[in-house]
Amino acid sequence: MLVGRHGIGKSQIITSHFENDGMQVVSFFLGQMSDPGDLIGLLHKDAATGRSDFLPPYWWPEPDQPIVLFLDELNRARPEILQAVMELALNKRLAGKRLPAGSRIVSAVNEGDEYQLTDLDPALVSRFNLYEFAPTLDDWLLWAAKAGIDTRVAAFIENQPQYLDGIGLAENAPDQDAMMSGLVKTPDRRGWERVSNLIADSDNLSSLHIKLIAGIVGSSAANAFRKSLAPPLPVTPEEVLLNFAKKRKVIEKMLLPELVLLNTQILRWISNGSCPEPHAEKARAGLLSHLKLIRKRKLDEAVAHFVSQVDKPKFEPAMAFVSESIELTSLMTDYMDGIRVD
Repeated sequence: MLVGRHGIGKSQIITSHFENDGMQVVSFFLGQMSDPGDLIGLLHKDAATGRSDFLPPYWWPEPDQPIVLFLDELNRARPEILQAVMELALNKRLAGKRLPAGSRIVSAVNEGDEYQLTDLDPALVSRFNLYEFAPTLDDWLLWAAKAGIDTRVAAFIENQPQYLDGIGLAENAPDQDAMMSGLVKTPDRRGWERVSNLIADSDNLSSLHIKLIAGIVGSSAANAFRKSLAPPLPVTPEEVLLNFAKKRKVIEKMLLPELVLLNTQILRWISNGSCPEPHAEKARAGLLSHLKLIRKRKLDEAVAHFVSQVDKPKFEPAMAFVSESIELTSLMTDYMDGIRVD
C-alpha cells in the first residue's frame, strides 16, 4: 500500500512497474465505485444446481494468468466495497473464487486533511505492507527530464519548488480568480505534466495559454510561471557534449548564471540515460572540453558548481559516467586540490 498526496504519481509508478514486468494490471478507483458488483461480479442462480452463485466479473483472469489488482483510493471506498476488499486481502478470494497463483494486490491511499476519507479497519490495514510515497523535488526533476517534460516547466519548478505540490499556497494566499463555488485550484505534479503537454508545441505563450494553465494549476502558479519565462539557453546538453566544436563560440559568450544552469542540465541529461551508449566516449570528450573552456575563462564558480553537484547521490550515474575518463577525473581532482581554505 502506497500512502501519499494526490497527483504525485502513485498510480503511474505502480502501473508502469508491473507492466514492465509483463503483468496485466487491473485498476479500480474505489472512491468512485458505488456498487461492489463491478469488483466481485453479479449474483445469479445456477440452472444446473439451483444454487446461487456469482458470475465472474468482466476483469477476472484466466486460471493460469496471474494479474496485479490495483485498488486505488482505498480509503475513499464505501463500506460495502471495503467488505469485498477484506476478503481479497485475507486470502486473494472474491465471492468464493481465488485469483490465479502469483497474483498481486496493491493499493494506494491519499493522505491529508483536505480529503474526505474512510477509516480503514486495522485488520485490513495489517494485511498490507505500508510505504510512504513521497518523491522529492530531485526525484521529480530526474523523472521530468526522462519523461520529456517541457524544459520551461522543469526550470520553473527547479527555481520555485513551492509550486510543485502547492502545499500551503491555498491557505496562505487564496487565489480569488481560481475560486468557483468554494473550489480552489492548486498545483500538483499531475497538473504540471498536463501543462507541459499543453505548451509543448508553442514556443511563445500567449495570454490564452496562461488562462488555460491557470485552469490546470491555479492562477497564482500560472502567473508565477509566466513571469519566470525567459529565452532558453542557447545550447542544449546534447549539443555541448556531442557537438562541442560547433558550439564553442556560443559557450564562450554565455554568462556565469547560464553556465551554472547548463551544468545542471548536463548532469541531468547524463543521469537519466539520454546519452546514446555508442557516443559515450565522444560525450566525455565534449564534457572535458566544456570544463576546460570554463576554467580558461576563469569562471571558477561554474567549475565549483559542477564538481559539487556531480558528487550528489541524485547524480550518481553522472559520477559513474565521469569516472570512466581519466582526464575528466584528473581535471576535477586537480581543481579540488587547488582549493585552499584560509
